[in-house]
Amino acid sequence: MDGAQIRDKVDEALRTVFDPEIPVNIVELGLVYQTDVMEDGRVLVIMTLTAPGCPVAGSIIEEVTQKIEAIEGVSTADVRLTFDPPWNKEMMSEEARLELGFM
Repeated sequence: MDGAQIRDKVDEALRTVFDPEIPVNIVELGLVYQTDVMEDGRVLVIMTLTAPGCPVAGSIIEEVTQKIEAIEGVSTADVRLTFDPPWNKEMMSEEARLELGFM
């Protein structure tokens, strides 16, 4: 699998991870800031959470890591948490805002 195919699979996998408190996946919520696929199969994901004190932070990071590392061609996943810039409702997709009644 080439880098573009791996990137597609990573995006697909990320769309199966949900914030337990909000019934929307982390991509549509706007929590994923960056994904990079290196030639050697390493994947870097930089993401945030809806709030710095999120009690499920560890489990979301673990789930993202496990789902990415299960993809064929991925050697390792490096999932990094950032709060810069801080998340806000404007980062959500239009679909997510509609689903949650923010429009």
